[in-house]
Amino acid sequence: MGTDSADNYLFKALNVFPRKIAVISPDFKILATRGKIIGDEQNNFIGRKCHDVFFNKRAPCEDCPTKQIGMEQKLKVGQVLTGKLDEKKMPCVFSYPVFADGQIEAFVMMDFGLPRLNLLEEKLEHTNALLGNLIHSSVIAVIAADMDGKTLIFNEAAAQISGYSIKEALQSLDIRDVYPGDGAQKVMTKLRSEEYGGKGILKSYKADFKRKDEEIIPIALNAAIVYERWKEFATVGFFHDLREELKIKEELEKTQVQLLQAEKMASLGKLAAGVAHQLNNPLGGITLFTKLILEEYELEENLKDDLHRILENAQRCRDTVKELLEFSRQTHYLVQPQDINKALSRTLFLLENQTLFHNITIIKNLSPELPLVPADIQQLNHLFMNIILNGAQAMDGKGQLTTTTRLLPDKKCVSIEIADTGPGIAEDVRKHLFDPFFTTKEEGKGTGLGLSLVYGIVQNHGGTITAENNPDSGANFIIQLPLTKDENIGD
Repeated sequence: MGTDSADNYLFKALNVFPRKIAVISPDFKILATRGKIIGDEQNNFIGRKCHDVFFNKRAPCEDCPTKQIGMEQKLKVGQVLTGKLDEKKMPCVFSYPVFADGQIEAFVMMDFGLPRLNLLEEKLEHTNALLGNLIHSSVIAVIAADMDGKTLIFNEAAAQISGYSIKEALQSLDIRDVYPGDGAQKVMTKLRSEEYGGKGILKSYKADFKRKDEEIIPIALNAAIVYERWKEFATVGFFHDLREELKIKEELEKTQVQLLQAEKMASLGKLAAGVAHQLNNPLGGITLFTKLILEEYELEENLKDDLHRILENAQRCRDTVKELLEFSRQTHYLVQPQDINKALSRTLFLLENQTLFHNITIIKNLSPELPLVPADIQQLNHLFMNIILNGAQAMDGKGQLTTTTRLLPDKKCVSIEIADTGPGIAEDVRKHLFDPFFTTKEEGKGTGLGLSLVYGIVQNHGGTITAENNPDSGANFIIQLPLTKDENIGD
């Protein structure tokens, strides 16, 4: 093969070579090109300055490899950019000098670096796609926004909590709208402070979140400011809904209170049983001998009155002893399937004609399809009687008493609610409401055993009882009794 043939093959190879090639003079004029330089236009750049044609610049580029080669008189590889292109920098090229008689005659510039840049761009796109998938599949809600409040990132978890669709949030949601009141301002103030994890960081912050339907929900927020060249560029927040967590916490606290109450009841029950038995005998003697004196002797009226007072006070003591005995669970339990509606209606029937109930309106919201509940009917009567009387006394005989029964959604328990329109329960009273011997009544008008007895009955039936204030006024006692018999009932 001759030299001409070799040169011919070389020229053919250059024609099929996929990269662009340009020959540049030392004063930056284009002498020759191979391949389309700009778009699909025909090459017509001979004699023009390379920085004008390629980059629309009046002067050579700051990091022009041709300029560097001209200064150093040796091979120079241009800078390879892997990130955002800077208009002051050259693109990815290789530049080689062409010498004649020891002097640089021209420069050959080839864009060999561009495939590497394309590869890096592909990797960047792949990384961004992976990051996007991680964000959108995260169970933690993620929201990012620019400093004007425009939403930039909004994943599926955020959509589920907020009620906004992803498309809707990205198009029109202002991040400030998800914080009620001045909530967004407070978050930014804390983010810019050093006190909550460092400047630009906010850790484990409890905040309120406003859903699309205006519902305010509690959230735990971890947030950060995103900086670009030391300037605030965006914010990103990671948060989760605390409603379920707070609900579980509340239930655990209630369970702890119930367990503590149960321990108190067990200890005081033993004490009450011993006291009750010790009092019964002398009280029986006082009553017996007082009656004998009244029957066998002719007495003056004032003496008879005094003896009747003795009998009345002895009876009061016996009633207290009776409550103590029931409180200590010394009565026999006969557990059978019971109609809760019937038991509640029977108690109301016995009470509604009493003087205390003359100015009280009784409302019954009793579910007609309520299943039977395993319970002791006498204990149920005592339970309902205590709570209803308590409500009537709290209203001073004027108001409205509402009884409600229903089957809970899990179909494992029946709920009985007894609500009054009285003054409600003070917070300092509510924590001691079921404690034995605790009463808010005047001295001599209450033993403080009524609601503790109620608590014991409910517990003995495997149920729960809570008391809360109604939104308007009054108190509401909520009793839940299981539909399955606990083998320990009555033990």
